[in-house]
Amino acid sequence: MLVANSPALADVHEAVACLGRLTEVFRQRRLELAASVGLTEQQWSVLDEIEQADFMPSMFARRRESSAAAVSKILRQLQDKELVVVSLSESDGRQRHYVLSPLGKRTLARLREQRQHAISEVWLEFAADEVVAFTRFGTELIERLERYSKDYASPAARRGTGNGKDAVREGV
Repeated sequence: MLVANSPALADVHEAVACLGRLTEVFRQRRLELAASVGLTEQQWSVLDEIEQADFMPSMFARRRESSAAAVSKILRQLQDKELVVVSLSESDGRQRHYVLSPLGKRTLARLREQRQHAISEVWLEFAADEVVAFTRFGTELIERLERYSKDYASPAARRGTGNGKDAVREGV
């Protein structure tokens, strides 16, 4: 459906390419931030989640569409790095309770300091109205892509047999 004053197709393709580059640069920056404190991005995510409260590996795995075995492996890695302490639940010996060690807390604090520095150096250089406009546009784009994905998902995606990489690569 074309709307009056629609952008030229070439401009849309350029915007999609720009979004792809932005996504890749953002992903690479997260990898660099995590690596700067000796973590993978997945380990960072688990540490963040453990810090929140009542961390449950199975729930984390489900939300991240990951396997319980993959999350268990990450938890073992974090324990080996002495970033996480695990104990058995007093009420149910089958349940484990995960908390950040003092080193884990310091590691997350360093990560957040570096992240805040990057935000200050990059994002705070923009005018407030530019950030608001970007957020408004991004939110609308997300909603449209989610609607499109729901309404026009390929048969393989609806069956859960597609990996979606082509759609991501193409920006739709």
